[in-house]
Amino acid sequence: MQKFLLITGLLLIAAALLWPFLAKLPLGRLPGDIIIDKPGFKVYIPVTTMILVSIVLSVILWIFRR
Repeated sequence: MQKFLLITGLLLIAAALLWPFLAKLPLGRLPGDIIIDKPGFKVYIPVTTMILVSIVLSVILWIFRR
């Protein structure tokens, strides 16, 4: 558990330091993400982004468990 928390913390620090560059990535605006924008009502459902992030996290955790 300690190793997992340490790695998670380091990843969060790295993401915070790289945020200006990460914000320019098209994550959240991929084809397949659902946006419903009506007057006074906006819903955003990042389906494709969630799938992509899930795959990446699964691969990273798989590598660390080996």
